[in-house]
Amino acid sequence: MIAREAIIDFLYDEVRMLDEGRFSEWLDLWLPDGHYWMPLDYKQTDPHLVTSLMYEDMFMLRLRVERLEGARTFSQKPKSRCHHVIQRPFIDRIEGDKITTNTSFHYVETRLDDQFLLACTATHDLRVVDGRLRIANKRVDLLNSDAAFGNIQLLP
Repeated sequence: MIAREAIIDFLYDEVRMLDEGRFSEWLDLWLPDGHYWMPLDYKQTDPHLVTSLMYEDMFMLRLRVERLEGARTFSQKPKSRCHHVIQRPFIDRIEGDKITTNTSFHYVETRLDDQFLLACTATHDLRVVDGRLRIANKRVDLLNSDAAFGNIQLLP
């Protein structure tokens, strides 16, 4: 059984990896069949029947990371940067090796003179595999998901 503090530390470590641009290391936290989902509609329940801001499997997440880390990605010169300020995560459920958490946070993304702020809630479905926490799925709900958005380059 994984200790509650280890689960919370895992979530803090995840956002630190994103803030520091350690995207390949971040990908290693994921299970191969995981999905990163950012719904378009408030309280959306299905990523398949309704349009989402993002619904990315590991193929798409790897493609995003390759683009962000690529030397020939001219739209990322200079690179975008981000900063997460997270509240202490709630652990909503622990059932065997399955864990569900809920974390409210503010996300800032910046590049050149552009900077924007998002208020979000992340729901992580975690699994314990070989004694190690892994991300099975991550859902990020934007407080103002019904607003018009420009490009979100990184990963809130």
